[in-house]
Amino acid sequence: MLKGIIRGNIVSTRKQESLVGSKFMEVQLIKNGALTEEFIIAIDSVGAGIGETVLITTGSAARLALHNTSCPADAVIVGIVD
Repeated sequence: MLKGIIRGNIVSTRKQESLVGSKFMEVQLIKNGALTEEFIIAIDSVGAGIGETVLITTGSAARLALHNTSCPADAVIVGIVD
């Protein structure tokens, strides 16, 4: 799992059919308690917003988080840190 802060959303007017309706977010990663210069694009599955700290799962676990094993997702936001 990764931790990061949502910095913005990504608008895509055309996308693969199984991704229609998904909200894409740009997330700045946190490592060892400090912000990095690394960013990742993740699909939001929990209704997170800009400025919130989130948990991200990657790889095959990301598809499972979306309940769509045929979806081409590699990173999904699965939690909001309180």
